[in-house]
Amino acid sequence: MRRIGSTPFAFPGFTGATRQLVLLNLCTYFALLLIRLASAPAASQLSYLLAFEPSKFFHGGIWQPFTYSFVHFGLLETLFELLSLWFLAGFLEGFHDANWVLWLYGVSVLGTAGAAALIDLAGGVFGFSPAPIPLYGCFGGIFGLLVAIGVLYGETEFLLFFVIGMKAKYMAIIFGLIAIAMLFGEQRMYAFAELGGAAAGLLYVRSAPRRGMSFAMSEGWYGLRNRYYRWKRRRTARKFEVYMRSQGRTVRFDGEGKRIDEDPNDKTRWN
Repeated sequence: MRRIGSTPFAFPGFTGATRQLVLLNLCTYFALLLIRLASAPAASQLSYLLAFEPSKFFHGGIWQPFTYSFVHFGLLETLFELLSLWFLAGFLEGFHDANWVLWLYGVSVLGTAGAAALIDLAGGVFGFSPAPIPLYGCFGGIFGLLVAIGVLYGETEFLLFFVIGMKAKYMAIIFGLIAIAMLFGEQRMYAFAELGGAAAGLLYVRSAPRRGMSFAMSEGWYGLRNRYYRWKRRRTARKFEVYMRSQGRTVRFDGEGKRIDEDPNDKTRWN
């Protein structure tokens, strides 16, 4: 495993999925900033429309699980999130392809929103009311990336806050314990959502195909298409058998629709 601790301010390459994610978040931040300069009320309304709130999600805001991670407030908070995203995604992209990293990030973001929706539903069922804090920012996706590094490359050393040397697995555990401790405070929805992103990232790492979900989905589609063509070939073979029997001849086909009683050296067998 490579060591990162010896170069505290060295970031991985800014390419592929890392560049796409960072630039997309950055462009959204500046777009909302420009809207805020033109009309602060309109910018606030748009930001909270794109942020994730379970009550709004259950009443038609089905786009919010996909948009909340691109909403950012505050320069320092945004800078910290995007630098973390660059570092973690760039590190993982050194070992995996861009699609794998994008799927890991996306699954973690959706897992974060799903956990927030789950605790809101549980509050309605069991009679407690979690603080209705709108979720925004890519913290859930970042936590999913961190958990993936802790699981796959746990012995790799990083510099926590660019000062304290620490193995990746211990760093992931510490952030997880902080989130668990926050469950007993006022921001329990935020903490539970963060843990949901970590759990989704862990589930993806444990169950995702090695070559990524996109490759697996394309392989599944081609497999389904090939099964359809094999079924058509068997169906055609059965029809051909019936037709040849009506002509006084007997032919046989195997389960794949291939003729099994023919001489491969007989060039006149179809005459």
